[in-house]
Amino acid sequence: MDLRVNTQQTENSTSAEPTDRSPRMTKRQTLTLISMASVNFSSMLCYSILGPFFPNEAIKKGASQTVIGLIFGCYAICNLIGSLLMGKYIVQIGAKFMLIAGLFVSSGCTIMFGLLDRAPEGAIFITLCFIVRSVDALGLAAAMTSTFAMTAKIFPNNVATVLGSLEIFTGLGLILGPPVGGWFYHSFGYEVPFMLLGCLLLIMVPFNFFVLPSIEAYPSKYSFFGLLTHAKIVLICFVIFTLSSGLGFFDATLSLFAMKTFNLSSGYVGLIMLGLSVPYCLASPLLGYFTDKYPDSRMGFIVAGGAITAVGFCLLGPAPFLSIPSQLWLLIIMLGLIGFSLGMTAIPTFPEIITCAYEQGYEEGLSTLGMVSGLFGAFWSMGMFYGPTVGGLITQHLNFEWAATVQGGIGFLAAFLLGVCSLCQRRKQSRQEDRQTDESTPLLIG
Repeated sequence: MDLRVNTQQTENSTSAEPTDRSPRMTKRQTLTLISMASVNFSSMLCYSILGPFFPNEAIKKGASQTVIGLIFGCYAICNLIGSLLMGKYIVQIGAKFMLIAGLFVSSGCTIMFGLLDRAPEGAIFITLCFIVRSVDALGLAAAMTSTFAMTAKIFPNNVATVLGSLEIFTGLGLILGPPVGGWFYHSFGYEVPFMLLGCLLLIMVPFNFFVLPSIEAYPSKYSFFGLLTHAKIVLICFVIFTLSSGLGFFDATLSLFAMKTFNLSSGYVGLIMLGLSVPYCLASPLLGYFTDKYPDSRMGFIVAGGAITAVGFCLLGPAPFLSIPSQLWLLIIMLGLIGFSLGMTAIPTFPEIITCAYEQGYEEGLSTLGMVSGLFGAFWSMGMFYGPTVGGLITQHLNFEWAATVQGGIGFLAAFLLGVCSLCQRRKQSRQEDRQTDESTPLLIG
């Protein structure tokens, strides 16, 4: 009798929590995909419009290259703090409420950022930039932390595939943001791009309120510090740090370098940035599907992608010690190579951290997924602070070529250390398997 009851309860819980083994997605999964795609697209669209024209506009307002890097960097610091807090308390706050509230705050800050050109130049303009960007970062941290956690919760068996598919919309936002922002800025001035995209983000609030499903969960007894006791997780987080620092480096330095070196307008700079976004957008779904089908290939993709990214950064300038002159075609090709390698590296990291967390004994549920999502967002934000800040500082005191080379060296170091750690763990596992085989072999045969 008890066996029948337990079996029925298991079947009911399975039907209540849809899995990805069925050939067709449930209504809950479909609505979640639509919601997550809208969040990724609108958020990245609003985030990426700054690159082509804001650095030049900030210089007109009296900001230096270092201050511009700090403006981009403060966004990352607040995003870091927000990711840790939201990841820790996602169950208490509620994943759906966290996402909707984050979108609302981010939309208001985007609209307010479009009004900053009316502020007096100098200290007042710079201070307002820091305030608005900081609050915007907290809103986006709430939205993206809940997005990753809910995706992993509702699609537990195909996390990389779903995240890779959602990166199509992330890539579309990154693709359309620079050219659309640059074109609107060139045609209508500073305010129009932020007003339009801020209103688009505001429309996403009621849309996701009705579309997004609610998820009930219970808080966990584990913490972020337990995750960081695993060497493999720490090194994967280091790789995440290098990925985001590279993207942040582009935000603060690439547009000024292209304008100065190749005499390009802000609109053409936005088109050049397509070379980074398009390969990433196209490769992410395929890489996600492959790494879900063959989970053992994740570490290989992460290490190889990090090494390729490092090579791309060294040839971006190119590096001064290579004695190769700067060429526009070489810049575009290297951006495409970096975009593809970023997909190789970034897509497998999140499901790999989840796997490591479960191996450490963490409970399967929204609380653990929220902590993993918060940890991912925190290290991503650390890189987004380091990239524009240190990259802008090196560019100001040396040049863009040396700054890109330093960024490539950090990426290579992260890939190398993770590769060594992975090889050591494989050797350790193979030795344990050999010992178990020897112990199970009978001493006397026949």
